[in-house]
Amino acid sequence: MFTSTSLGPRVHLKAELFQRTGSFKPRGVLNKLASLNEDERRAGVIGISAGNHAQALAYCSGLEGVDALVVMWKGASPQKIEATKGYGAAVDLQAGGPGEAFERLAELLEETGRTLVHPFDDPLVIAGQGTVGLEILEDVPDTAVFVVPCGGGGLVSGIAAAAEGRRVIAVEPELSPALHRGLAEGRSVPVEPQSIADGLSAPFAGESALAICRELGVESVLVTEDEIADGMRLLYTRGKLACEPAAAVGVAALRAGKVVVGDEPVAVVVSGGNVAPQTAAAILSP
Repeated sequence: MFTSTSLGPRVHLKAELFQRTGSFKPRGVLNKLASLNEDERRAGVIGISAGNHAQALAYCSGLEGVDALVVMWKGASPQKIEATKGYGAAVDLQAGGPGEAFERLAELLEETGRTLVHPFDDPLVIAGQGTVGLEILEDVPDTAVFVVPCGGGGLVSGIAAAAEGRRVIAVEPELSPALHRGLAEGRSVPVEPQSIADGLSAPFAGESALAICRELGVESVLVTEDEIADGMRLLYTRGKLACEPAAAVGVAALRAGKVVVGDEPVAVVVSGGNVAPQTAAAILSP
């Protein structure tokens, strides 16, 4: 946890980009892998991801001695694809985009008999991600507001469960509003993610995440691409945090005045640091 006087006298940054594989994702993966029985471990696991969950599943499966296959898609970050392979997972790139990738995932699940480690719509994965919230409260017990980047909803729903009634705000790109749309319509609906924040490119929000967010009153805020870039530049230049665009959306919401806080302690999750150099360069030198 870091303080950030640039954002406010009681704003704290939860820097998950320093986790193994560069994001919060190993938390949920390890929790899911711990639940596997011996037959499931022998059969291996399968996941789907634009990159951060893919890397986490590859890395954690290696730690646990479990074979991993990850469905990614054409157009995903080459750096994230290579990192996933480098951690030891096989990568399937047959799909042309996130929507097609979930169809491909269904095919491979039936063909291989592997256990699915879902990136965001699994109670055990959600519980693992919720340890971010527990650690925030350990370090800053009077935290009153949690500002959380959101794609499919696994991280924000886990933190909401850990927050025990405190205010939780999910922040998404306007161009990738899966949870926002799901909350508005009362069910998971498909979206076409187009944001530069590719770590939040879920093509739908998880039903489990939506149910938790509805029950616990999670708020929803959208930010523009320009606001995301502004937040990322602040984290790089003032916070010295080499984050990815997805990790900057919470700061973007504060900077744009879309999340208004008073004197209460606020925790903003900086969720990851896996960004292609050319993407970072384009944002940092507009």
